[in-house]
Parts: sequence; structure tokens; C-alpha cells
Amino acid sequence: MPRLSEVIAALENLWPAERAESWDAVGTVTGEPGQEVQRVLFAVDPVQEIVDEAVDLGADLLVTHHPLYLRGTTTVAASTFKGRVVHTLIKHDIALHVAHTNADTADPGVSDALAGALDLRVTGPLVPDATDPAGRRGLGRICALDHPLTVRELAARAAARLPATAQGIRVAGAPEALVRTVAVSGGSGDSLFEHVRAAGVDAFLTADLRHHPASEFLADPAHSPLALLDAAHWATEWPWCELAASQLDEISDRHGWDLRVHVSKTVTDPWTSHSPSPGAPN
Repeated sequence: MPRLSEVIAALENLWPAERAESWDAVGTVTGEPGQEVQRVLFAVDPVQEIVDEAVDLGADLLVTHHPLYLRGTTTVAASTFKGRVVHTLIKHDIALHVAHTNADTADPGVSDALAGALDLRVTGPLVPDATDPAGRRGLGRICALDHPLTVRELAARAAARLPATAQGIRVAGAPEALVRTVAVSGGSGDSLFEHVRAAGVDAFLTADLRHHPASEFLADPAHSPLALLDAAHWATEWPWCELAASQLDEISDRHGWDLRVHVSKTVTDPWTSHSPSPGAPN
């Protein structure tokens, strides 16, 4: 079995910490470098429910997309919910490693996994990484469809192929408009509107679209008839867990590590139910 330091080195090669945004908190949170690793669990959120799943699985390493402490802390007391996570991890000798914005911009990264889940062909990054001479890394992805779909059909495909959530897929735009090209970005994406406009795509699928940015973007005639598809944040990032797990599986096979790699299917989207308004458009 490999040591934690060896597995972390492989993960850092996939998602170097120096490629994370300056505000981000990525890397190893808990774990002894010399401890042995046999089972690894991938998940989006480092919440207690996922940590308990790692304990039940007998995992030695938990890899999550979202950081545990993004803004820092002054305590890891078990009386706080994040402190309880830390206590549980340490008590059960489970290491925690985070790959966040460094996984967003990776090649392949979070948006590649999202595009793959929707059977979209990636043609390039939405916001290219200037440090990548190959032009493959960066935020978001510009994609092409093998054949045109209406906005309604693309939304139905996203609803069917992404993990089920209470939100489903919200749509802004003419339902019968044809989509040939689409930009996708896992996680919150309304900061990328200007890049979407410059890309000249027919639709943009992302998460966490807010009222004012979306309304103002659509009100600009220069954007018409671009459609917006708003999925749940967790659902747009979960496909990365399967991609990342397959990457670690390949590394394990190459090194003869015989790791047991798992992907959590626990839904950690915070919204648990949805009541449609009577007479609302659908």
C-alpha cells in the first residue's frame, strides 16, 4: 500500500495547488504523511454526513472538491460542526485533501466532467489559462452538440443526466430556440457572463445564477437569443468526482498500488424539496 505522501503527490500532480485562486484553500487538511492508504472516497462536500460515510467505508483518505475551511478559523472544537468533522477524521485516521479551483481549471477538470455527463463535445476553455501554452486549461468549457437541440430538449437532457436534486434545471430563454453550441461551468457561473457573450454560444449551463446578473444579461439585446440553464451547484460538480476517481484508479494501476477508490453518491445539495407555484410556466 502507498503512503499518504505518495498519493497526495499524485493528486498534486493532477491539480497543483499553485493553480488555485489566491482566495482558495486547497491541499491536505488532515492526515499523517506516513500513514498507509488503501481506500479513497471522493465527494463534493466535506460535511459530517460524508465523513461518516468515509468512516463506515473504512476509507483512509477523503478527497473533496469544496474546502472545509475556506475563510479560516480560530477553533476546531467538536462543539462546532466543522470542528466535529476534524475530530471525526483524526479519530479514525482519515486524511482529507481538497482540490477546488485548481480542479476547476485543470485539463481535464470540473467542467470537462460536466460536459461529458451531458454528452457535449468540448472545443476549448471558456476562460483560457494564460499560463497554458496548449490552450486547454481554464475556467468553464465551450462545447458543441453532435446535432442541434431545442433549449427545452437540452434542459431535459441535463435534468436526466445530472444527479437528481430538488431544484432540477431552471431555464431562461425561448424553449424552442435551437442550441448548437453551449458554454458550461461547474459551480457558480454568473461571474463568467462577459466571457459567455464573447464566446458567441447559444446557451450557458451553470449553477447559482442570481436574479440581477441574469436579468441584466438577458435584457441586453446583444445576448439575444442566448438561453440560460441553471442547475444545482452540487449537481454540476458531482461528475468531477467520477472523473477524479478514474484518474486516481489509473495512477494506482500504473504504480501497482491496488487502491480501492469510491465515489460518494450521497446528495449533499442543501435543498431537499420543491413545491412548484400553481400555474407556473414549465
